[in-house]
Amino acid sequence: MRAQNLTMATRHVVTIQPGFSASPQPSKWHTGLLDCMSDCSVCICGAFCYPCLGCQVANAMDEFCLCGGSVAMRTLYRTRYNIPGSILGDYYSVLCCPMCSLCQLKRDIDYRKEQRTFW
Repeated sequence: MRAQNLTMATRHVVTIQPGFSASPQPSKWHTGLLDCMSDCSVCICGAFCYPCLGCQVANAMDEFCLCGGSVAMRTLYRTRYNIPGSILGDYYSVLCCPMCSLCQLKRDIDYRKEQRTFW
Protein backbone atom coordinates (compact mmCIF):
# COMPACT_ATOMS: atom_id res chain seq x y z
CA MET A 1 0.00 0.00 0.00
CA ARG A 2 2.81 2.42 0.90
CA ALA A 3 4.65 1.83 -2.41
CA GLN A 4 1.48 2.57 -4.36
CA ASN A 5 1.01 5.90 -2.54
CA LEU A 6 4.61 6.94 -3.33
CA THR A 7 4.12 6.12 -6.99
CA MET A 8 0.94 8.15 -7.19
CA ALA A 9 2.49 11.07 -5.31
CA THR A 10 5.42 11.42 -7.72
CA ARG A 11 3.41 11.22 -10.93
CA HIS A 12 2.85 14.68 -12.47
CA VAL A 13 0.69 15.53 -15.42
CA VAL A 14 1.69 18.58 -17.48
CA THR A 15 -1.41 20.39 -18.70
CA ILE A 16 0.22 23.60 -19.88
CA GLN A 17 3.49 23.54 -21.79
CA PRO A 18 5.79 26.39 -20.75
CA GLY A 19 6.99 28.50 -23.66
CA PHE A 20 10.26 30.25 -24.39
CA SER A 21 9.49 33.89 -23.95
CA ALA A 22 11.20 36.46 -21.81
CA SER A 23 8.64 39.03 -22.88
CA PRO A 24 5.36 38.33 -21.04
CA GLN A 25 3.31 40.73 -23.13
CA PRO A 26 2.39 40.01 -26.73
CA SER A 27 4.36 42.15 -29.14
CA LYS A 28 4.16 42.82 -32.86
CA TRP A 29 6.41 43.55 -35.81
CA HIS A 30 7.41 47.21 -35.92
CA THR A 31 6.86 47.30 -39.70
CA GLY A 32 5.00 45.10 -42.13
CA LEU A 33 6.56 42.51 -44.40
CA LEU A 34 6.25 44.74 -47.47
CA ASP A 35 7.24 48.04 -45.79
CA CYS A 36 10.69 48.03 -47.36
CA MET A 37 10.60 51.74 -48.13
CA SER A 38 10.29 52.62 -44.45
CA ASP A 39 14.08 52.17 -44.25
CA CYS A 40 15.68 52.52 -47.68
CA SER A 41 19.20 51.67 -46.51
CA VAL A 42 18.06 48.27 -45.24
CA CYS A 43 16.08 47.72 -48.44
CA ILE A 44 19.06 48.57 -50.66
CA CYS A 45 21.36 46.34 -48.61
CA GLY A 46 18.85 43.48 -48.87
CA ALA A 47 18.43 43.95 -52.61
CA PHE A 48 22.10 44.23 -53.54
CA CYS A 49 23.87 42.31 -50.79
CA TYR A 50 21.42 39.83 -49.28
CA PRO A 51 24.16 37.70 -47.63
CA CYS A 52 25.63 40.81 -45.94
CA LEU A 53 22.24 41.71 -44.47
CA GLY A 54 21.78 38.13 -43.31
CA CYS A 55 25.14 38.30 -41.55
CA GLN A 56 24.18 41.57 -39.84
CA VAL A 57 20.96 40.00 -38.53
CA ALA A 58 22.71 36.83 -37.37
CA ASN A 59 25.49 38.79 -35.66
CA ALA A 60 22.97 40.97 -33.85
CA MET A 61 21.34 37.82 -32.49
CA ASP A 62 24.67 36.10 -31.69
CA GLU A 63 24.08 33.35 -34.23
CA PHE A 64 26.10 31.84 -37.09
CA CYS A 65 26.42 34.25 -40.01
CA LEU A 66 24.80 32.04 -42.66
CA CYS A 67 21.62 31.62 -40.60
CA GLY A 68 20.45 35.24 -40.89
CA GLY A 69 17.78 34.72 -43.52
CA SER A 70 16.56 31.36 -42.28
CA VAL A 71 13.17 30.28 -41.03
CA ALA A 72 14.82 29.28 -37.76
CA MET A 73 16.18 32.80 -37.23
CA ARG A 74 12.81 34.39 -37.91
CA THR A 75 11.07 31.92 -35.59
CA LEU A 76 13.65 32.46 -32.85
CA TYR A 77 13.19 36.23 -33.06
CA ARG A 78 9.41 35.95 -33.10
CA THR A 79 9.31 33.71 -30.03
CA ARG A 80 11.92 35.79 -28.19
CA TYR A 81 9.77 38.91 -28.49
CA ASN A 82 6.43 37.11 -28.24
CA ILE A 83 5.28 38.16 -31.73
CA PRO A 84 2.21 36.17 -32.83
CA GLY A 85 2.65 33.81 -35.74
CA SER A 86 3.66 30.28 -36.61
CA ILE A 87 6.61 28.39 -38.02
CA LEU A 88 4.54 27.77 -41.15
CA GLY A 89 3.97 31.51 -41.53
CA ASP A 90 7.70 32.11 -41.07
CA TYR A 91 8.42 29.44 -43.68
CA TYR A 92 6.09 31.03 -46.24
CA SER A 93 7.48 34.50 -45.55
CA VAL A 94 11.04 33.31 -46.17
CA LEU A 95 10.04 31.13 -49.14
CA CYS A 96 7.86 33.66 -50.99
CA CYS A 97 9.77 36.83 -50.26
CA PRO A 98 13.14 36.16 -48.62
CA MET A 99 14.42 39.72 -49.11
CA CYS A 100 11.31 41.30 -47.58
CA SER A 101 11.37 38.83 -44.70
CA LEU A 102 15.01 39.55 -43.91
CA CYS A 103 14.53 43.32 -44.26
CA GLN A 104 11.58 43.20 -41.86
CA LEU A 105 13.68 41.33 -39.35
CA LYS A 106 16.55 43.84 -39.66
CA ARG A 107 14.21 46.84 -39.35
CA ASP A 108 12.68 45.32 -36.22
CA ILE A 109 16.10 44.67 -34.68
CA ASP A 110 17.14 48.27 -35.42
CA TYR A 111 13.91 49.59 -33.90
CA ARG A 112 14.30 47.53 -30.73
CA LYS A 113 17.94 48.61 -30.40
CA GLU A 114 16.80 52.23 -30.72
CA GLN A 115 14.17 51.66 -28.02
CA ARG A 116 16.73 49.79 -25.89
CA THR A 117 14.53 46.72 -25.76
CA PHE A 118 16.73 44.47 -27.90
CA TRP A 119 18.53 41.67 -26.09
